[in-house]
Amino acid sequence: MKRAALLRLTAGVLALGLCCALAGCGSDAPRIEATPAPSPTATPLPTAEPEQTAFTLPCYPEAGFHPFTGSNRTNLSLGGLIYEGLFELDGSFEPQNLLCSSYTVSEDGLTWTFALRGGVTFSDGSPLTAAEAAASLNAARNSALYSARLAGIRSVAASDGAVTLVLNTPNGGLPALLDIPIVKDGGGSLPLGTGPYVLSGAGESLSLTARSGWWQGRSLPVDVIPLRAIQAAGDLIHAFDTREITLVATDLTGTNTLGFSGSYETTDYPTSVMLYVGFNCTSGLCRDQSVRQALQRSMDRSAVSTALLSRHARPADLPVAPESALYDAALADTLSYSPQAAEETLAAAGWSKADGIYTKGHQSMQLTLLTSTDNVDKLAVAEYLARSLTQAGFAVTLEQLPWEEYLTALGQGAFDLYLGEVRMTADFDPTALLSPDGALNYGGYSDQTAVQRLAALRAARGEERSAAAQALYQRLAEQPAFAVLCFKNWSVLTQWRQVSGLTPTQQNVFYGFADWAVGP
Repeated sequence: MKRAALLRLTAGVLALGLCCALAGCGSDAPRIEATPAPSPTATPLPTAEPEQTAFTLPCYPEAGFHPFTGSNRTNLSLGGLIYEGLFELDGSFEPQNLLCSSYTVSEDGLTWTFALRGGVTFSDGSPLTAAEAAASLNAARNSALYSARLAGIRSVAASDGAVTLVLNTPNGGLPALLDIPIVKDGGGSLPLGTGPYVLSGAGESLSLTARSGWWQGRSLPVDVIPLRAIQAAGDLIHAFDTREITLVATDLTGTNTLGFSGSYETTDYPTSVMLYVGFNCTSGLCRDQSVRQALQRSMDRSAVSTALLSRHARPADLPVAPESALYDAALADTLSYSPQAAEETLAAAGWSKADGIYTKGHQSMQLTLLTSTDNVDKLAVAEYLARSLTQAGFAVTLEQLPWEEYLTALGQGAFDLYLGEVRMTADFDPTALLSPDGALNYGGYSDQTAVQRLAALRAARGEERSAAAQALYQRLAEQPAFAVLCFKNWSVLTQWRQVSGLTPTQQNVFYGFADWAVGP
């Protein structure tokens, strides 16, 4: 989604997120962390327009650029121009062969052999080898960035022109996890890559230079990309506002979102970050699957995505991004917002309304929704849900807690409902949410059929994955563990009429960079 924006975005404190971080933007490990979200408001154009510079990107020189040990998101995003993986993910989260030419899988689904593409060289001209590919994957397994997503790998070994991975349990979605940089240790602080650019210079005089011998042999929109040295967030804001840099990537509903002003264009792109409402499945009224089913049908996802998150999200009813081939629109429709369907479900379970609140015998539908105060946007979502569900007859009390207290309450199961956010891996594996010992299964969900269907989905490959996913999602419709609200979008902000043809993805802001047009 691309649109011109004349905005002033103010920095905000970000709200609750239960995050399983993915590649390049933080640790994969399932964790809960805060994320910010400013609300855009119109602002006048500056009276004097700063002069436009050449295509320039920001960087933090002191933070380092190592693709496995780095932690600065701005620097890590530049890796999309320097490094390549066995696969790359497109806008539908589908893995496309890159440094891998083909692969085979053993009958039991545990052994995967990836043949390397021939004719690929690193930036020093040396050929890509299986030993370097295997060493890269093993380094990633031991890194904070990638260790969680690769935890299911038992071993990585190099053979003649191929890399073999042995898994602990089958995972038919493995290629979607292997967009990890393949690097060569060049003896310096920064390993070499096979991508179209190489980092040149030192200190605050850095640039990305198009390399000769790039195996794809495609022309690039610019030969040299100057890097503007940034020391602090205020420097980044100033450099973009004064047009010293051309492009910034941001999560407009994420933690510590910065404020930018002036006239610029916004390109949104889909992510695997899911906003959802979790249920306490072991105590309280949500032990009843009928109550959980009714709650699913009582949440207006379009209102959350459009009005509250300013269209920086896509409504969803299933635990998979709507862009994915696994998303079953027909099944999703059976879970979508429908007050009438919710009332019919509760009526069949013996609930009826008295004074606007559902009652059953001596019970009334009194629920507590737990949220954190750390994120203004998600706090607004929680307030909306509490208000709209109460109007629908659920009498929801919103409990707002500081972040650490919120985490404690989740761990103790002290809620009926909670608002959560999780960054799923690109294979959309919900194990952390559904497994009885899952790191994010705060509601104590336990359903043997769902666990069996989850295992079947993980084992399925190719066309079988869609059928396996539909079977799991159907079970979750019958025995809900949580209610999906939406999947978030992230954004690329560019100077007005300076870049076109952008196709950013969650894993690579510069996806398809050879096809971009740079300059007025």
